[in-house]
Amino acid sequence: MTTHEVFNQPPKLEPVNLFSTDQCLREAVQREGQAASIPDLVRLGACIGTAEWFERGRQANAWTPVLHRFDARGRRCDQVEYHPAWHELMAQSVRQGIHCGAWEPDGSHVARQAALYMMVQVEPGHMCPITMTHACVPTLRMQPELAREYLPRLMSRQYDPRDLPAAEKEGLTVGMGMTEKQGGTDVRANTTRATPDDVGGPGRCYRLTGHKWFFSAPMCDLFLMLAQAPGGLSCFLVPRLLPDGGHNGLQLQRLKDKVGNRSNASSEVEFEQARGWLIGEEGRGVRNIIEMANGTRLDCAVSSAGMMRQTLLRALHHTRHREVFGQALLEQALMRDVLCDLALEVEGDTALAFRLARAFDNADHDETEAAWRRLMTPVVKYWNCKRAPGFIYEAMECLGGNGYVEENVTARLYREAPVNAIWEGSGNVMCLDVMRVLRRQPESLDAVLADLAPARHHHERLDAAMTWLEQQAAGHGLSESGLRPFVETLACVAAAALLLEHGPPPIADQWCHQRLERSNALYGGLRDNELMAAIIERHLP
Repeated sequence: MTTHEVFNQPPKLEPVNLFSTDQCLREAVQREGQAASIPDLVRLGACIGTAEWFERGRQANAWTPVLHRFDARGRRCDQVEYHPAWHELMAQSVRQGIHCGAWEPDGSHVARQAALYMMVQVEPGHMCPITMTHACVPTLRMQPELAREYLPRLMSRQYDPRDLPAAEKEGLTVGMGMTEKQGGTDVRANTTRATPDDVGGPGRCYRLTGHKWFFSAPMCDLFLMLAQAPGGLSCFLVPRLLPDGGHNGLQLQRLKDKVGNRSNASSEVEFEQARGWLIGEEGRGVRNIIEMANGTRLDCAVSSAGMMRQTLLRALHHTRHREVFGQALLEQALMRDVLCDLALEVEGDTALAFRLARAFDNADHDETEAAWRRLMTPVVKYWNCKRAPGFIYEAMECLGGNGYVEENVTARLYREAPVNAIWEGSGNVMCLDVMRVLRRQPESLDAVLADLAPARHHHERLDAAMTWLEQQAAGHGLSESGLRPFVETLACVAAAALLLEHGPPPIADQWCHQRLERSNALYGGLRDNELMAAIIERHLP
């Protein structure tokens, strides 16, 4: 290329320590009681914030998984082949304990979520099996003999992708099979049948025949599945390989061709007489698997905030170095206004996600924390996952054409963002879960609002929103048609209260203005140059 020289393009961002340079994340970890984990998180942030790790993320998505249903001799093998970068990403997350760290003796959901928040910025697709392996633990513990057999290898920090029976491996991963063609979210419409080998009952072997329309991470070692037993919809643990190394009747039909999440294999599967072991009583499948769902929903909320952080980071870096009309983009009023509002979004959504993670740490011995977990899991999952796609588009636009090409991580994260809102309960399902909590345990809202009460009398619009929430929920009069405004307002109120209590007061004031007064507006509109400078400084790499 001798016809021109390249100038007015930003330098490479990497290497960047994804923890040390993220003041919002550092404060969240400190605030939610995990200061002791900071040195380990600093090391992780430095390790994965390099060009080499971001390149692995690109490779895992550029060379997507391939299904081999038969071997060279025509025998059924049902193998999914991944790019080596996928296995390197999996190994890194397993070494870090993102799949198990919260369940270790000194483990913490907050510390684990901080690691996940950074790892999704490099490559979010591989978090599917990591998340399911983490989230299966409470469900598996409901059947002690199965927990004794499998938990030691599920808790291992050794990633083992070998195609061997579970008993012969050093580490295990867990997938999930819930939805079917005719049912989707309505899992009670499932038609897959489970017939006991003998008398049946908890921990006993059944034979499963049917299909799953979404069978997530099909090369995992174990799967939690729902099937209709004689006593109703039930939860089963189904190994991919039998103890003798034979296949357990799981026949992969095809891999899903998805909008995003392309590094991760999602499949359709049929099975006939596949062996599965019942977890808990027959007919309690949804109740027994709900703990797993709650864990995955927290991960969706945190990973959405992490992806927003990464795209903000890219937008700030680009606009700081890119000049237009003789001035850096970052210094131009309209661009600065948008970037500051994006940074404000990261402040609120990250605060929400990590406050919820603390509730997961403390819910077993504190009723307020239990109420937070019960009510705010669907609220925060709804809000963060809904905000991410529009946010990432806006951040991508700040980079112009540079942001719209696959060489830039923003394009990949933009395609990835919708999956968190769709999987593990769509937006409407989250709203219905909120209504279910309000009807069955109305004291949960009282407990959460009492926890947020110190924020009252600091902002007129916040006070009005809290009063409106109380009025809407009074007497269980909340209807489905009003659920979305209620959930969105509750999320904004909780974020505002957290920012008022813990963040710089001007940021909380702007959150109330932007999210409670201008709730339908697109990004931009802060109009306070001094405040905008302070927000930008907090988030610059």
